[in-house]
Amino acid sequence: MYAIIATGGKQYKVAEGDIIKVEKLGVEAGETVTFDKVLVVNNGELKVGAPCVEGATVSATVIAEGKDKKVIVYKYKRKTGYHKKNGHRQMFTKVKIDKINA
Repeated sequence: MYAIIATGGKQYKVAEGDIIKVEKLGVEAGETVTFDKVLVVNNGELKVGAPCVEGATVSATVIAEGKDKKVIVYKYKRKTGYHKKNGHRQMFTKVKIDKINA
């Protein structure tokens, strides 16, 4: 059984017991989160929403929050001496999928 959920502008394929990193949710570790935007549910038969499956939710437990690895952003224009180096670390929330309610 799996589901495709949408959160933080991205879509994730999840099954029960999976651990995924999503955009920062601002929830304390150990608390429960419910994802309402369920796009697809497959539990033997495929249910596709338009855009979301009605009555389907995915419940998860927050494990931790943190920052991802640094991504280097380098801007450069030739022949002008212009170059700029910058870094970015994206905030994330690590969640464990507990139950898919379809």
